[in-house]
Parts: sequence; structure tokens; C-alpha cells
Amino acid sequence: MRERFILWVARGFGAGLIPGSPGTFGSVIGFAWFALLLGLGSLWTFLLVTSVGLAAGVWVSAEAERLLGAKDPGSVVIDEYTAYPLCYLVALIVSPAALSPEFIWSANAWPLHVTVFAAFRLFDIAKPWPIHKLQHLPGGWGVMMDDVAAATAVNLPVAVLIWAWPELLP
Repeated sequence: MRERFILWVARGFGAGLIPGSPGTFGSVIGFAWFALLLGLGSLWTFLLVTSVGLAAGVWVSAEAERLLGAKDPGSVVIDEYTAYPLCYLVALIVSPAALSPEFIWSANAWPLHVTVFAAFRLFDIAKPWPIHKLQHLPGGWGVMMDDVAAATAVNLPVAVLIWAWPELLP
């Protein structure tokens, strides 16, 4: 029972089992996770809960690797969904008003959400230097850290977009 629960969480509650693009579906779960975190209302609480999720992801993904007998199995998407909120750090720092659930549904914010999603998938799939080096870390660290780096890198195009189009933020 414990192993099934670990794999269920590691696989994004089933999203990682969807054929074709499990990482993309894991990123959709990440967007939902980000939306839930916005309800916390504080950047520090957002960062704390995100950090706890990432730490749990290191352990869960290491256990999933052990249970599945494979290094970074494609069905394991906890790395995508726990790292995804980091894509928005610049937006949340520039506009603390974005720390509300209304930010998700704002018509002005949709170009930002689409850009974040596309950039995260691009960085996660292409793994440009130095992101690709992180996947060689041992165990759950290798599963998680390339996605943490990809999400962090997304903040550069997000910053440029916000600079060019400040109306995207509340």
C-alpha cells in the first residue's frame, strides 16, 4: 500500500501515466499546484510550502526510482509539478498582488501563463547548459534539480515579458 501511494504521488496522481507527454501533463498539475499556492497570500509561505514540496519530491522520486528499477522514469512527474511554481518568482516579487487566486483567472495574465508553461517545457525538454548536468546528480536529486533549474531559468523570459508588457500583472 505504501509503495502504491508513493508511485501515485510520484506519477502526479496518474498524470504521469498519460501516454505521449507525461512531463507536459505533470506541468499541468504544476500549474494547478501553483494556483493552490497563490491562496496562501504570503510570498514567504509560498516559498516555504514550495520548498517542502521540493524536498519531499527528492525523497519520493528516489523511492520511485527504486520501486520502478529505473533512473528518472518518464512516468515520474513530481519534479515537474513541484518545481513549476518557481517559474513565477519574478512575477510574485515584482507584483505582490499576484499572490492571489484571482491572478490565475485574470484575462491580462493569460499571455504570461502561456509563456511560462511553454518556456518551462522548453527548458525541461531541451535541458540547455548547465541544466542537463544536474540530471546526473544521484537519486532523487538528479530527478528534481534539473526541473528546479529549468523553472528558475524561466524567470529570465518572464522578466523580459513583464518589462515589455507590465499590464500582465495586477
